[in-house]
Amino acid sequence: MFWSTTLKMIRAKFPDVAQLSTDSLQTWLDESAMAERPLLLDVREKEEYEVSHLMGAISALTEKEALQAMEGVSREKPVVLYCSVGYRSSEMAGFLQKEGFRKVYNLEGSIFAWANEGRPVYRGGERVHKVHPYDRVWGKLLKKALRAK
Repeated sequence: MFWSTTLKMIRAKFPDVAQLSTDSLQTWLDESAMAERPLLLDVREKEEYEVSHLMGAISALTEKEALQAMEGVSREKPVVLYCSVGYRSSEMAGFLQKEGFRKVYNLEGSIFAWANEGRPVYRGGERVHKVHPYDRVWGKLLKKALRAK
């Protein structure tokens, strides 16, 4: 399993979902006032989210949870979704687009790419250095030192 193959597969499967690079998200988060920051949705399983997540991300595993997280949010508010590598989050991004949200992005490479690049992940408000590896196959895309046991 290689990153290039994985990213191509995700782009091919979800051609209508905008992919946002980790660099672009980092810049967006660093340079934006709170009102301009995107809403971050983590669509991984609860146990994955509990190991670590992006600062300020909301857990939204199901379509129902995603819609609840978006309740009262403008359809123009930027939303960035992520999972382990980007498949589940691209799928959820497509759903939100069909629900009328206009500025929906998948974090390309998702939390694995983010953490592999040395970007911060958190458990609650505390910075940690581990990420849930999802499973033995997909976890190989996450640097060994970052894999939670």
